[in-house]
Amino acid sequence: MTRNLLLAAVLPACIACQLAAPSTPAWGADSFGGLGGVTRDSASKQPVAQVRITAHNVATGADRTATSRSDGTFTMPELEPGRYQVAAARDGFVGSVADVEVIAPATSQVVFVLAADTPPAAVSAPPSAATAPRSALEDKLEAMEKRIEELEAALEARSATAVTASAPAPVASAPAPASSAPAVASAAPVPAPTPQQPAAPAPAPAPPAPAIPEALQAPDSTPGVDNSTPFAYGDFTWLNGTPRNKDTVLDTKYFTPEVRFDTHYMLDTNQPIDHSMGGSTESFRSGEFQLEQVSVGGDFHWQNVRGRVLYMDGLFATTTPRNDASAGVGQWDLRDAYRYISEGWGGYHFNVNHGLNVDAGIFVSYIGLFSYYNFDNWTYQPSFVSSNTPWFFNGLRIQWFPTNKLKIEPWVINGWQSYGKYNGHKGLGGQILYRPKEWLSMVFNNYGNGTDDLAIPGRSRIHTDDSIEVRYYNKPDSTGISKMAFSLTADAGCEYGAGVTCKGGSGGPPQYFLGWMLYDRLWWHKDTYALTFGGGKMNNPGRYLTLLPPINGADAVSGTPYFTENPGDQAKMWDATITFHWMPKQYITWWLESGYRHSDVPYWTGRGGITPPGGNNGSPADYACMSGASSGATTLTQAYAACGGPGSVWFPDLRHGQLTFSVGVLVKF
Repeated sequence: MTRNLLLAAVLPACIACQLAAPSTPAWGADSFGGLGGVTRDSASKQPVAQVRITAHNVATGADRTATSRSDGTFTMPELEPGRYQVAAARDGFVGSVADVEVIAPATSQVVFVLAADTPPAAVSAPPSAATAPRSALEDKLEAMEKRIEELEAALEARSATAVTASAPAPVASAPAPASSAPAVASAAPVPAPTPQQPAAPAPAPAPPAPAIPEALQAPDSTPGVDNSTPFAYGDFTWLNGTPRNKDTVLDTKYFTPEVRFDTHYMLDTNQPIDHSMGGSTESFRSGEFQLEQVSVGGDFHWQNVRGRVLYMDGLFATTTPRNDASAGVGQWDLRDAYRYISEGWGGYHFNVNHGLNVDAGIFVSYIGLFSYYNFDNWTYQPSFVSSNTPWFFNGLRIQWFPTNKLKIEPWVINGWQSYGKYNGHKGLGGQILYRPKEWLSMVFNNYGNGTDDLAIPGRSRIHTDDSIEVRYYNKPDSTGISKMAFSLTADAGCEYGAGVTCKGGSGGPPQYFLGWMLYDRLWWHKDTYALTFGGGKMNNPGRYLTLLPPINGADAVSGTPYFTENPGDQAKMWDATITFHWMPKQYITWWLESGYRHSDVPYWTGRGGITPPGGNNGSPADYACMSGASSGATTLTQAYAACGGPGSVWFPDLRHGQLTFSVGVLVKF
């Protein structure tokens, strides 16, 4: 038996065992088990990525699939208990199959050792022991070959003895055949057995050689559940604000790419003649197909050095920078400098506890629960808590993972969603993220110290944002309802100093933010479809976080006299949304949505639009005349005098309510 034959015979085998997991009182989670493991190259012992793992439920016929990661590990949580045929396949390797019993709530483990399906290239001469070191695997294989040869020789010898002992005695008068003459010539005749002398029984046959050598029957195991990497012990793709991809299309040792597309069609039933919508970070144009976002980038990782860049174009490249007033401090056009980058940072990973990351650059904010990227969210248009709080921070963050279920993350940043620093103080903040169970996630964000009002250095801001998400039903293989979950977010904050207070009084009028939002989501047909209901409410006296409508091209720097943000200006708003998702693949979402939003003051674009006659006149901080020209005045009295009296000043058409219908497609690789 040659070494190549031995490799082909025994190395594609896999070893299955049960890894007990502690009982978990998760809502709807205890009735399921899991499957995990690792894929390795038989020759190099290195992990094999992009191996497709298929688990076939023998009883129900249901199939689940997963793909091994760059470290060779794979996970398949939330499996119905029962017997599964688990197959591993990848081009260039011999496939392998194992029978595994899944028992709730344990996680069964499978180790696949895959051999290449082509023989190694021939060499002119094998290296000598003096010039080439021998691997441990080669020593084990040589020892196994010798042992198999010994077993085969012993088996042949015992078989020959058994045949001789059980053969019938020859007849005395019959000559021996010529062909057996040498063997018979020296042998005495064997007398026939008599009743007093029974024939000796044949010896028991030797045990057959094992199909899998003992040395390979228990290879080193890798846990099917990753209890080292933070939050990798469970499947959290159900969360609002988290991408639902379980696999990457392409992953390498050095770089993991990411590509996103976000296209939609929106219809505002107010039917503004200028097609312009306001008061949102997702809704911008009515009655048009628009590319909201197209992004290309990814994550770099090598020897603990890490970095991420995600370039951004589409409507986001214009609408996001317009809400940052810090660009009004000084020169160098910060908006254009950062316009096409949604994330860009570099840092280092320290092997402390379960990880310690120190990163600097632009990174996405966690305040408001919803993700910056619509693919990750349960709805397309979030409520005011998310729309009116930051999407990004610029500065330094430290991510410390004392356990695989807890993250503590301090921030030192320029300010509240600001490319630059407004005044004399940087913003300080941080996040605590805790996921004690796969069905529960809690996040607590806090911000303070920042002086985040343009040209008002004596005014400071504090804010707290807290969310909980609960998956209260989970049956992922069901063709009926497969999941149900809800999210609840509450925000509170205020500004104080320079003429405003948190509660009101002698120091000035109250200037605070109180808001909440609640969403409930239902998935069905193995998570292929989903329906989300929800909404929220906010109260923001002073309007310091209320998004400014883009009247006459107004932005956070210019402001507008048509919707002021002075101390004491009231803004009370509420909204409700229903969203349908069709997710035929993990990389794409088709969606339909309808939502209504209401304000106690005129805020949403009406039929007359928010653009002056003839288009924007370049002076958004001033009143516009009916001719479309700027009045050059920031007070209505002065504007009447400049434009020609009452009736000569143009006003945008602002309404108390907005009803929208939307459809779109979201793609993430």
